[in-house]
Amino acid sequence: MTTTSLVLFSLLFLCMFLGIPVAMSLGLASIATILWFSNDSLASVALKLFEALSEHYTLLAIPFFILSSSFLSTGGVARRLIAFAVDAVGHIRGGLAMASVLACMLFAAVSGSSPATVAAVGGLVIAGMVKAGYPKALAAGVIANAGTLGILIPPSLVMLVYAAATEVSAARMFMAGFIPGILMGLILMVAIYIVARVKGLPAQDWNGWRAFFRSGAKAFGGLFLIVIVLGSIYGGIASPTEAAAVSAVYAFLVAVFGYRDIGPLKTVPWRKPGEGAASIVVRNTWQMLWALPRSGFDPEVRKSVMDAAKVSIMLLFVIANAMLFAHVLTTERIPHFIAETIIEWGLEPWAFLIVVNLLLLAAGNFMEPSAILLIMAPILFPIATQLGIDPIHLGIIMVVNMEIGMLTPPVGLNLFVTAGITHETIGWAIRASMPWLGLLLAFLILITYVPQISLFLPELIDSMRGY
Repeated sequence: MTTTSLVLFSLLFLCMFLGIPVAMSLGLASIATILWFSNDSLASVALKLFEALSEHYTLLAIPFFILSSSFLSTGGVARRLIAFAVDAVGHIRGGLAMASVLACMLFAAVSGSSPATVAAVGGLVIAGMVKAGYPKALAAGVIANAGTLGILIPPSLVMLVYAAATEVSAARMFMAGFIPGILMGLILMVAIYIVARVKGLPAQDWNGWRAFFRSGAKAFGGLFLIVIVLGSIYGGIASPTEAAAVSAVYAFLVAVFGYRDIGPLKTVPWRKPGEGAASIVVRNTWQMLWALPRSGFDPEVRKSVMDAAKVSIMLLFVIANAMLFAHVLTTERIPHFIAETIIEWGLEPWAFLIVVNLLLLAAGNFMEPSAILLIMAPILFPIATQLGIDPIHLGIIMVVNMEIGMLTPPVGLNLFVTAGITHETIGWAIRASMPWLGLLLAFLILITYVPQISLFLPELIDSMRGY
């Protein structure tokens, strides 16, 4: 068993060192180990790759959430959310940066992706903050860090991957991420306010309650998606996969027929001057019926679907190979061996969590979050269970570690997105993000050793349901 695990991990790291993509490294290491040490055939390997995705119903939510995010990113949802956030907190000193964090939190709740949040919000607000008198590095650093909330605030693609890897409830993971996500956003806002007071950063003019409610009404189409997804999951109406499917359809309808930012009705106004209410209803109903079958041929709609398909295929390919790797781990009882060894060492739960954080922080420098979770979760999960650590709490700890991994080189995805948006070097993006990274590290310690931050909402909802 020791020889098998040594060969498996040696092959994995060798392939990664040679520059082979992580997904293929996982698959090659797994297949080679199976052929050398197992009686399984190549046909069984192919079957396992297929079963890795077909047996996990939760994973079906991933392409739907990605499609939903693609429609909302292409449309003007992010722009309307930013306008609403500015009207809400922009009048506070440093309010434009705080509004950017709030916009990231809102967009995270409809996208589930950290890089998508940075791209959608950062692409609009960084230039605006610089124009308003904010240092460019500060603006970029705030967005890069706030964008990590895309995988902590539900619905989160990373949480879905953890749920599939450990077979815990995806709905409970979403519930557990809600309070930590809001708390992290508030911590960033408080830090921004302190920096703004020290540096004398400007505040926006208060536009009044009328402007606040007007921008809120314009952003309602995007905000209501949060209610649909989280309300249906928390209310027990739909599973995360069913809610994801609904969110994809709703995002399409909002982007194409609601806001009309893309699609055949892009240049057609909702209302013509002097037009009556009855005429508006009849004309728009007819236009939507006319445009619905033509939407599939619209270049922007097709591009959104194709972009979502590419991202989904890439992510699911990583997941399939990582599931095969996890299958080899389980078959060879490697996680159980490691768990028994650590238990024999007599590690206390708090000490084990230190080891977990150090291990995940190191892995986050070199690997994509989904691959890390699929490799590490099957190993850490049984150990945590034996030590009495709640699996949901462990999941949130792992997600927060993945947030930090989004900001650490050389594979920090948010750093590359930020560098692309600002047209600066990756080194500049790293320096801009580092001052704010300390907040995330302090937040990780808080989440690790105060489990009720993560567990309060799931336990409350379970008690309300009588579980």
